[in-house]
Amino acid sequence: MDHRLPATPEMAREFSALFVNRRAYTIQSTRPHPDSGRHYYYRPKSDGGRPAGLSLEIVRQHLAGELTIGIYAINPTTQRCKWMAIDADYKTALEDLIKVQRQLRDDGIEAALEKSKRGGHLWIFFERPVMARDARIYIYHVAGRLDVQVKGAGLSDGIEIFPKQDELRPGEFGNAIRAPLGVHWGARESRGWRYWYYGADYTLDDQMAYLRRVPKVQEQHLKRMIAGKTIPQEFAQRAQRPEIPKYWESRPGEFRILDYVEVRRQIGRNWVARCPSCALQGHDKSGDNLAVCVEEPRKYCCWAGCTREMIRAAVGRPIADRRLA
Repeated sequence: MDHRLPATPEMAREFSALFVNRRAYTIQSTRPHPDSGRHYYYRPKSDGGRPAGLSLEIVRQHLAGELTIGIYAINPTTQRCKWMAIDADYKTALEDLIKVQRQLRDDGIEAALEKSKRGGHLWIFFERPVMARDARIYIYHVAGRLDVQVKGAGLSDGIEIFPKQDELRPGEFGNAIRAPLGVHWGARESRGWRYWYYGADYTLDDQMAYLRRVPKVQEQHLKRMIAGKTIPQEFAQRAQRPEIPKYWESRPGEFRILDYVEVRRQIGRNWVARCPSCALQGHDKSGDNLAVCVEEPRKYCCWAGCTREMIRAAVGRPIADRRLA
């Protein structure tokens, strides 16, 4: 299946103006993890080993289907976002997103609905970047009015709000979301598939023209909508900081990678840490080669190529000892 499409530098510039709020980004691996079968995201590095910055050429390659990027909502120097996205991926996801979209329209806000495997992403665009906290307050209260669950605070299903944080400290990134209009590598049965916006024909030209037409929200309007409101208490603490790793129930003596590494941050669905095997060789100075699945921390991999056996040996728990496997 040829999933590539012609994409021009002008498309990349227009896409960047709409979606790119900082140069940090992630790339989705086109190669599935051998254990989980999932296509994890990782932060690419430059030739010098430092995190690479997002360029117009990388954006063009994303639109062309040559690679798939994840983007961050918050610019840490301003704590503002150009957009917010509502992600829903459960049985009644699309129904909930349509309810939210209708309520937004009643509030004078247009949102673009993007397809996904089991639900969709609802995108709101701002005329100028707004404070991340203000945008999040608004959506929490919209969800409350509609009795739409927000994932977290003990709920396993519900919408996810991007940005997931009110603000970022120096060195933090928040949570990336798959950038729209690109190839989705993660779905086994639809690998190489693109999930388009509902409002236009399924070509890059038509999709970009549609996004151009979506009205952008003015900050003054958002301020009016949240006047006197705060984030509901059950989510206030979660909103301040990214989640810390949760330890899972395990058998006595079972190997747990999070016992041996220090998590630096969360990127998408992964915790990020320094790979013990890389560290043993004097590599991974930036400390982000190891990805540990948030939902299932037994699953982990090194994007520099270290095997599970190498990682286990580096922490003194070799797989060869089957009592500890």
